[in-house]
Amino acid sequence: MKPARAQVVRGSSASLRGRLRRWAGLAHLWLGLSAGLVFAVAGVTGALLVFYVAADTAIHPQLRALSAEPPPAAYEPILQALQRHAPDGPGAWRIEVTEHGGAVPVRYYDPPETRGRGFAPLMVWVDPARGQVVREAFWGEYLATWIYDLHYALLLGDLGKQLLAAIGVLVLVLLVGGVWLWWPPRGKLRSALTLKPAATPQRRIYDLHKVAGIYGVVQLAILTLTGVALGAPDWVRPGLQALGPLYQAPKPASVLPASPQRISVDVAVVRARAVFPQARLAWIETPASPTGVYRINLQQPGEPSRRFPRTNVWIDQYSGAVLAVRDPRREAAGDVVLNWLHAVHSGEVAGLAGRLLVLVSGVGAAALFATGFVRFLHKRRARILAGRTGRRAGFALAQRSRRPTAAE
Repeated sequence: MKPARAQVVRGSSASLRGRLRRWAGLAHLWLGLSAGLVFAVAGVTGALLVFYVAADTAIHPQLRALSAEPPPAAYEPILQALQRHAPDGPGAWRIEVTEHGGAVPVRYYDPPETRGRGFAPLMVWVDPARGQVVREAFWGEYLATWIYDLHYALLLGDLGKQLLAAIGVLVLVLLVGGVWLWWPPRGKLRSALTLKPAATPQRRIYDLHKVAGIYGVVQLAILTLTGVALGAPDWVRPGLQALGPLYQAPKPASVLPASPQRISVDVAVVRARAVFPQARLAWIETPASPTGVYRINLQQPGEPSRRFPRTNVWIDQYSGAVLAVRDPRREAAGDVVLNWLHAVHSGEVAGLAGRLLVLVSGVGAAALFATGFVRFLHKRRARILAGRTGRRAGFALAQRSRRPTAAE
């Protein structure tokens, strides 16, 4: 009796595993066809954005012509060129400091033309040698930024960020489910990690899907997780707050003297660099009002992002006094996580190799959707053919059963 009972238990367990596998397979299929499509779009656009600054420069002749220009020796002439170009523009200019030279990129965050459109700053490029604006365009109205908005928010603004973050959570479920469905029985690991030789086209598609998925799952999960956190930071901040109080930006103001005379951009940079002498200059934000301040953005050694570091110094625009400082090396663990998110997501944290890995991973996400969709079509066609064959066989059997016998 005992062996029979054990056999029943084993049969019941196998039946449960079979049902779970069927349910997981259906969930993987429909998540792949829905969330996977958005995942593929995010992957392709993310791959295109890995080198989007260089690509944008390459396709615009006025920027390409200045690519050999050295970095400017001073930034006050850049601000004066901007003020000549837009003398009535209130608000701050944010000047990017590039190490490779060429036209100087600048952002104006509050243009009246795009007010109410969410994030849509005026983008300006200045010839540093001649002090002239050579190109201007609003964010979202040229190809590189249109792709960025598609990748970051599905062209839907804040709603798109939330929607994309929710889809990202479903993609994480999709990836975990894919690993569970792939998991091979004992002794079959090698075949599960390789392509079957001399396979049929249908089997080749299946092998490509599972092998590409399992080799890329860790990187794809990291990109998805960091993408969710970047797109919906309010979802992760409460958890990070438990690791320590998160940074709150100060709101310093310049003291307006009787005879206001603004110090130059370059003096403000010198005062800021005196606070962090080992840091690299990354961005310069000019005062937005008579009581506004300079905000100098620097990268200290060890900060993960070169383009968007977190070290900041606020400078009084008249006296040159240091009004506030942000040093990310002294922040709580939650801010450390936030500081690393963008650099990890973009691959910047690992230099050129990391960016190339992100590019390949983005293409891989699209390849997973494509092979999964083709696999779905193969199985659908097989079911249709099987149904037709079954109907023909049933019809033939019915016809034979209707034939009169010799006795009749």
